[in-house]
Amino acid sequence: MLQRLKSLFSPAPPPPAPAEQWAAVDDYLSSLLLPPDPALNQALRVSQTAGLPAIQVSPLQGKFLYLLAKAIAARRILEIGTLGAYSTIWLARALPADGLLVTLELDPRHAAVARENLAGAGVSERVEIHLGQALDSLARLVQEGSQPFDLIFIDADKPNYAAYFEFSLQLSRAGTLIVADNVIRKGKVIEENSSDASVLGMRRFLERVAAEPRVTTTALQTVGSKGYDGFALILVES
Repeated sequence: MLQRLKSLFSPAPPPPAPAEQWAAVDDYLSSLLLPPDPALNQALRVSQTAGLPAIQVSPLQGKFLYLLAKAIAARRILEIGTLGAYSTIWLARALPADGLLVTLELDPRHAAVARENLAGAGVSERVEIHLGQALDSLARLVQEGSQPFDLIFIDADKPNYAAYFEFSLQLSRAGTLIVADNVIRKGKVIEENSSDASVLGMRRFLERVAAEPRVTTTALQTVGSKGYDGFALILVES
């Protein structure tokens, strides 16, 4: 009887911390919506073993990118920032057999891991990895008269996002969709007096995008297994 009374008046267990709940919800959604994928799981293992930072998009975010590419029937995709090619695989899978994905990577070690992962996923024939500074690679694409891309995914060093956007416009056409990752910076993007170069870079990027008359844009805050951040979605209209 005493034990029953104690249980009635015992404080309820504390709710899960927000980050724990976000991750748990991601796990639940992934278990329902993402069937097991040996190639993507292997890509994560290879990247981890190679010591790459675990900053790739989450599985649900990867599927989001895949669906965007599918929805616009993308045939040419540009990715700025390869890392271990996890997002690259998702995007390459959305392409038709004769489609092309150009991905830009600075670090030769990351590029080597990416090539291994792309081969393991069976999409190497659709992907070109351009090694070197992304701004140099973008300038070269412009100088060579590259055909416009249907979708551009920006997920690289944050201070250069505004410059990446400028090149993206030059490599776009009316109808191109530009997706920029990590634009919220855990909410710090609102800190106009920040000393964080990534926050300041993101503010420059968003302000530049907002001032560009050729595009229409929105930005979404996200939570999940990757924490608190967000995407910007930019449609080139002219």
